[in-house]
Amino acid sequence: MTAPAHRRLLGDLALWAALCGAHVVWFRGDPNPSVTRDLVLPLLVATAAVPLARHRPTAAVALAGALCAAGLADATSPAHVAVLTLGTTSLLLGVRTAGARTPLLVLAGCLAAALAVCAVLRAGPVWWFYTLTVLPTALLLPWLAGRYRRGRTELVSGGWRLARSLEERQRFVAERARLTERADIAADMHDSLGHALSLAALRAGALELSPTLTARDREDLAELRGTIADAVDQLRETVTVLRTGPDALPHAAVAPADTVEALLGRAVASGVPVRWEREGPPPALSPLIERGVYRVVREALTNAVKHAPGSTVRVRITHDHERDHTRVRVVNALPVPGPSTVRPVGGHGLAGLRERVTVLGGTLWTGPFEDGFHVSATLPHRATPPHDAGEHDAGKDGGGQQSGTGNSGGPHTGGSASEAARRLAQVRRSTRLRLAAAFAIPAGAALFFVPAAVFLAYQLSTGVLAPSRYEELHVGGTRAELAELLPARPFPYPPDDARAAPRPPGTECVFYRSNGNLLAEVDLYRLCWSGLRLAAKDVLVP
Repeated sequence: MTAPAHRRLLGDLALWAALCGAHVVWFRGDPNPSVTRDLVLPLLVATAAVPLARHRPTAAVALAGALCAAGLADATSPAHVAVLTLGTTSLLLGVRTAGARTPLLVLAGCLAAALAVCAVLRAGPVWWFYTLTVLPTALLLPWLAGRYRRGRTELVSGGWRLARSLEERQRFVAERARLTERADIAADMHDSLGHALSLAALRAGALELSPTLTARDREDLAELRGTIADAVDQLRETVTVLRTGPDALPHAAVAPADTVEALLGRAVASGVPVRWEREGPPPALSPLIERGVYRVVREALTNAVKHAPGSTVRVRITHDHERDHTRVRVVNALPVPGPSTVRPVGGHGLAGLRERVTVLGGTLWTGPFEDGFHVSATLPHRATPPHDAGEHDAGKDGGGQQSGTGNSGGPHTGGSASEAARRLAQVRRSTRLRLAAAFAIPAGAALFFVPAAVFLAYQLSTGVLAPSRYEELHVGGTRAELAELLPARPFPYPPDDARAAPRPPGTECVFYRSNGNLLAEVDLYRLCWSGLRLAAKDVLVP
């Protein structure tokens, strides 16, 4: 037997022992007990209802309700400890049943059965009062308390499940972000080394064409070695970051370590025919935007040297202060017009550049232009997120298509987050409805039962004639003489046998209760009046 099952068994045994103990104590304190009705039958019901409430709680409530209805046949008093069993099973019904329709039908059926018993037995007002107040309370309030506990448990367990789910998704998002960062670093490696090594290859080719090795050649060779050394250093730094993880990326990598002017100067010194111009005063760009402009120019130069050697490269940087953006345009064209030998670029360099520009909130155009190729990018002066993170128009390296402003490939978790929010809202809404029902249903029942019960209790309690005052009444006294000893009103609901009891001829009889106990059958005092005088007084024992 598993531990949870063992604990459930112990809980059922403890509940059964408590109910049986309450019935035994009640039986021993009853002045007129019935062994079958007050002891054997309640113990059998408790023995059957406790295990039945585990899997069939509605049947357990119906069984306890039948026991309470049978207790109404007691001629002494309707009150019985069986109501404790009814309230317990009703509580378990609320805890172990999710819906509300079937339990409410069962509770209404138990109350209807008790009212039918009262009607068949022609019970006195005390029994009706008990049926209309005590039984509905024992049925509704424990059931509502059970439903509240069930809703609270579901809310807590649902919250823990949601927390675990969000934690798993957070780990997944972190892993995706780590992989994305490493991919960006790998693209960085491609961009940086591609440019540096392309220039190195160009210089090496120039040295190979030189017939003799002059001093100038030696200077070029030394510069070539320095360029290659820089490329090796960049490779070492990038590999270090890839091995240690994205957290090891230095802050200096955000800001450009080089400038566009220095980049173009090195290209001119390497023999690349570059023309460049800047329109408008340079604004105070953020480091991310400066880095973006630098990467656009560098990638365009690298592709021009690689795929169209000898072509003239024109670079134009335009700062538009009115629209608050900067446009970078790089065009390379062959020096002699003719059939274009420029090959469309379809590598990973422009794809990575397009993603970076999109992340910064800009756009990128690439494609053939006249006898060459052009790269044009528009970047805001302040980095902004993409306009629509849910769409990604990556475009193509060729064909002049716009890159768009879509998602850069990060993990998409909007649907998961909305689903989690929807589930949490659903659980909260269900709990609020149950809590509202815990107050609304008793209030509605009170509007129906409480006025009648209060009126009945008022009549039962005000028509009470104390035994000491009954002894002071003397036959022959007038109403005026005995008015101070009599209560304000008589008891209006005497039993039929009391009304049918023999009385002096020509008299009119009224009845008074001898005790104010609302849930017990007490002696009745009968006063018979002949005109304004008391003709007889009797004690009617139930």
